Amino acid sequence: MFPPAYQPHGVKMLYNGEPVDLTPAQEEVATMYAVMKDTDYATQAKFNSNFWQDWKKILGSNHVIKKLELCDFTPIYDWYQSEKEKKKQLSSAEKKQLRDEKAKAEEKYTWALVDGVKEKVGNFRVEPPGLFRGRGQHPKMGKLKRRIFPENIVINIGKGAPVPECPMPGHNWKEIRHDNTVTWLAFWNDPINEKEFKYVFLHPSSSLKAQSDMKKYEKARQLKDYIDKIRKTYTKDFGSTDPTKRQIAVATYLIDRLALRAGNEKDDDEADTVGCCSLKVEHVKLLDSKKIEFDFLGKDSIRYLNEVAVEEKVFKAIGDFQKGKKSGDDLFDRLDTNKLNAHLKEFMPELTAKVFRTYNASITLDNQLEHTDGSIVPEKIGDYQRANKEVAVLCNHQRTVSKSHGAQMEKLEGKMAELKALREEIVIDLERARKGKPPRKDEDGKTKRNQSPEQLEKKLEQTDNKIQKMELDMKVKDDLKTVALGTSKINYLDPRITVAWCKRNDVPIEKIFTKSLLQKFTWALEAEPTFRF
Repeated sequence: MFPPAYQPHGVKMLYNGEPVDLTPAQEEVATMYAVMKDTDYATQAKFNSNFWQDWKKILGSNHVIKKLELCDFTPIYDWYQSEKEKKKQLSSAEKKQLRDEKAKAEEKYTWALVDGVKEKVGNFRVEPPGLFRGRGQHPKMGKLKRRIFPENIVINIGKGAPVPECPMPGHNWKEIRHDNTVTWLAFWNDPINEKEFKYVFLHPSSSLKAQSDMKKYEKARQLKDYIDKIRKTYTKDFGSTDPTKRQIAVATYLIDRLALRAGNEKDDDEADTVGCCSLKVEHVKLLDSKKIEFDFLGKDSIRYLNEVAVEEKVFKAIGDFQKGKKSGDDLFDRLDTNKLNAHLKEFMPELTAKVFRTYNASITLDNQLEHTDGSIVPEKIGDYQRANKEVAVLCNHQRTVSKSHGAQMEKLEGKMAELKALREEIVIDLERARKGKPPRKDEDGKTKRNQSPEQLEKKLEQTDNKIQKMELDMKVKDDLKTVALGTSKINYLDPRITVAWCKRNDVPIEKIFTKSLLQKFTWALEAEPTFRF
């Protein structure tokens, strides 16, 4: 499903205080930038520099616009905000009609026949052109993501199946394949990183995805039977005279104990992100008391900054690996991901460094949940969130504190103050009722409704429960403001751990898993309460 063609709005931006004419192509890119006026990205030098370099090519050398700092995108921004407000003002019936029309137009893209079985398709929409944002300090932030056309897309269908109609007249698919050894339905090159691909897969709730997920978690669970031998082996090899064996031992230790990704080689124009095997000398600093500081950009350009105490032999080995090397040199110069994975397969079939991350995330959650002690559902949910937080910290699933966090906490504090004031009023009314005194008057001078002590006691209990729940919610919200809990739930935590814990503790699974996760992990919902990872 392709995004609609760009429709010019004709609103003129200003350059050096004067309105300027733009072609539709120039205006489209200007609008992409204008709508981000209030975001943090617009304050980033790298974002602005990359945007300007790409937009300058579209403007051409003869255009009046020569400097980004003299551009004023406010008129376009104001137009965009006005259009957003118009959409908000639509009636419920109008919004429903638009949703229904969209659903009807997309219906034919939402299903696929797999071995004669109708399966739901995952995200089938081609991303519209825009400015690349990235995460962390990605070097390509602000670059223009070009529009994807049918000529960029490879389709995968069964032999003899009708070729899907190309939705854009005058265009054709790049290629039609008949590969039944893969699960993707279509793919195209990522417009920012040409060596990466965007895929269309079946929906996470499909039988193929369910089988794949179950196999992944079973493999991680199987690692339990081999982990002791692996740890004994790498501990023995910390002092090996074979430099390759010694590097493999230390790298395996770091991947196991710190849940580091294995890491792969990067091209010069890609983000300077690394994993364990691709660590550089400058990413690791030896501190006192056998502590090591790691400081590097991990996946999605998220900074990994961690100070950890390690075994003495690991500390010494890393010091030896750094000797005679300068900044930019590989810490593990005799090792790459392929060599490491080949070594791991000697212990367990199909074992790769990636399995350790799933194993350690899941075992950490399982162990944390064993010690929860909440007595009511809100407390139990708080216990689960804190256990999930331990996994997020282990896997370095960070997020920046949202701009709205402070305002949200302030709003909750206001509601809490109202509840506590209400409680004080109820206590006073309850004391009067117990003494047989008539009801007091409210702020408007009207006599309050006469209520029995039993009614007021029930009202007090309900208010106390609301206060307790809100206190728990506020504490959890503040505790989790810098970690992203969703990533580990989606990718690293065996869902059967959560299902079993919910059953043991009488917590509705809907309180932990979103609707989409319930669909994704349908296969795990039958897990017994006794299940342990």
